[in-house]
Amino acid sequence: MFENNKVNLEVLKKRAYNYRWAEVGEDIIPLTAADPDYPCAPEIKQAMIEYVQDGYFSYTPKLGYDSFKKGISQALLQRKGEDIPYTQILPIDSAARGMYIIAEAFLSEGDEMIVFDPCDYLFRESALAAGATVVTFPASLDEEGHIDLTHFEDYVTPRTKMIGLCNPHNPYGKVYTKEQLEFLMSLCEKHDIYIMNDEIWSDIIYSDAEFTSIYALGNDRCHRVLSVYGFSKSFGLAGLRIGCIYCSDQNNFAKLVKHSQVLSTAGGIASISQVAGEVAVTQCYYWVDAFRKHLEENRDYAVERINKMSGLKAYRPQGTYLLFVDMSAYDMKAADFSEYLKETVKLAIVPGGREFFGDLSEGYFRVCFATSRAILEEGLDRLEKGIALLRESKGIK
Repeated sequence: MFENNKVNLEVLKKRAYNYRWAEVGEDIIPLTAADPDYPCAPEIKQAMIEYVQDGYFSYTPKLGYDSFKKGISQALLQRKGEDIPYTQILPIDSAARGMYIIAEAFLSEGDEMIVFDPCDYLFRESALAAGATVVTFPASLDEEGHIDLTHFEDYVTPRTKMIGLCNPHNPYGKVYTKEQLEFLMSLCEKHDIYIMNDEIWSDIIYSDAEFTSIYALGNDRCHRVLSVYGFSKSFGLAGLRIGCIYCSDQNNFAKLVKHSQVLSTAGGIASISQVAGEVAVTQCYYWVDAFRKHLEENRDYAVERINKMSGLKAYRPQGTYLLFVDMSAYDMKAADFSEYLKETVKLAIVPGGREFFGDLSEGYFRVCFATSRAILEEGLDRLEKGIALLRESKGIK
């Protein structure tokens, strides 16, 4: 399923947007947005074909198809040990939309949300859209390679209303230990704080790591947890805009539903997207697991290659299919470095900096390796060549 010839560049160059093949110039390799270069599992495609053949595209239940929600509930329990009733799962149009719904439902002007820096920009932007103030916590790694939470409580104030938890973390690719989750939960219990829990990457965990969900602490302690999950990373369905939000507290779930606008039909998720999502969670985890095996081989290859390149250091992710690479040795803006690679060696990457990950990600860049080994090798060849040209231009031996 994940051989080199399974990547259809002709199609990708027409359809793969968001900094990818359809948006970059000719002959540029984009190791950019977190979106696979492989087609989805065949069962998903077939289910959509059969749905379309009937020719009916009617309204769906406002809270989503029960069969889809039951499939999600079963997958959450079997894959992650999360015991969430299907009646407290709300399908929505993407995990990103889910984050905005959570922020709007539980944050108000004057509230503060603690957001890790670096971290995916959607935490920050969803809080700002709700009128809240963003407080950034500098997320560095300790000697054991975990995100260092030693001084986290120093960032809590009487106005702190929410913490953004990205598990596994994007862009570091680190999973949180049960002890770390216990620490964060204890703070939330002490200060009455909600958790926006983003687990969109929780299916992409490598064999040398173990994912622990915050629900491992028990549903009775997780009534402040508001979770979001999506289908773009694991199943390659970004264009279908499939996501869901869920929680273990009925009253909090009712607030999520109210602010999602699904009851007025202004919000919601397309019928065909739910059809695809249901087949994904009920029939296609075999595809995810095979994909993860391919990704682990790509990860090991890419980390080894990059860490042999002068002036670069790649963090070894425990999850995700992203590498966060330190390029601070070159004393230049990540955006400038990115443009340099694009112009000189025709390689596109995602630069660090405020736009994507926060101010403290400056001096880093991110690489996506959810592609074929052949494309990854060529991309890293270009990166190595770009580094050599940069060093030559700077007179660095």
